[in-house]
Amino acid sequence: MHDNHQELFPIVDEQGNVVGSATRGQCHNGSRLLHPVVHLHVFNSQGEVYLQKRPAWKDIQPGKWDTAVGGHMDYGETPEEALQREAREELGINDFIPQRVGQYVYDSNVERELVYVNRTTFDGPVSPSDEELDGGRFWSLDELRQVMGKNILTPNFESEFCRYFL
Repeated sequence: MHDNHQELFPIVDEQGNVVGSATRGQCHNGSRLLHPVVHLHVFNSQGEVYLQKRPAWKDIQPGKWDTAVGGHMDYGETPEEALQREAREELGINDFIPQRVGQYVYDSNVERELVYVNRTTFDGPVSPSDEELDGGRFWSLDELRQVMGKNILTPNFESEFCRYFL
């Protein structure tokens, strides 16, 4: 398995207005083209947060624990549509109510993303995709604090989670 480097992404300005398009490969080659992504932080009613484990074949942060749902918006898709699609594809979750908690530009040496941050409380079954993920589980806040800064979690998850939830 590997990422489709020809997948078409919208290119946006910092307000989220579409200004063009580019392939995944173009967006992840250091070009710094700003492209939108959606994140969904899934909490259960006990306050634990679900994290997915990124598979080894991913081109960005392979093998690390990351936001429950995270994915690129397809060209022509709204953030809400992308969030529903990604939650269904990655975790098999269909029946949830997302709450937008923020939006920011994530900047790394590989890419620039306009991140739409969402959260939900969900106690139903979670079925991580065998094709897209290396599994996942709920973590307590104490467990997360213990592994932060130890190269176990993705840096963007750590900074985002601290910014919005700790």
